[in-house]
Amino acid sequence: MTNPRIKFIIGGFFILAAVVYLIFSSTQASAQYFLTVEELIAQKDAMVDQNVRVSGAVIGDSIKYNSDELKLEFIVAHVTGDNAEIEKLGGLASVLHQAVIEPSRPKLQIVYVGVKPDLMRNEAQAIMTGHLGADGIFYADELLLKCPTKYEEAVPEQAEG
Repeated sequence: MTNPRIKFIIGGFFILAAVVYLIFSSTQASAQYFLTVEELIAQKDAMVDQNVRVSGAVIGDSIKYNSDELKLEFIVAHVTGDNAEIEKLGGLASVLHQAVIEPSRPKLQIVYVGVKPDLMRNEAQAIMTGHLGADGIFYADELLLKCPTKYEEAVPEQAEG
């Protein structure tokens, strides 16, 4: 009578171990580092071909788009990832503006293949997911843009209405 019970316990243990392994392996595969431009450049060698999310301020003069190939190239400048520091420096729009006009900021070349987003403009905040190539270029698979000046201009109109 103990023999079937032991088989049942051992089988349950193996099923539980398999479930734990699948959860762990899928979590590790989808894990991403969220870095600033400065952090990514500082850890360049260790970050090559790693799945990374990085954020920076778009430098408008660097935007190049090839509509035939759907290839978008641009440069982002380092922006702090600390929200408290952003507020202390006057808000996101001010921080993005300073990042773009300050020539000494660390910068990163971005290549994205896809439709050019409408919000792609100077001083927009770009949040990209992708990987850093051995050539030092960041190849973005996903691109999200925030343009704080667009929203700040809309706020007074909403408040009046």
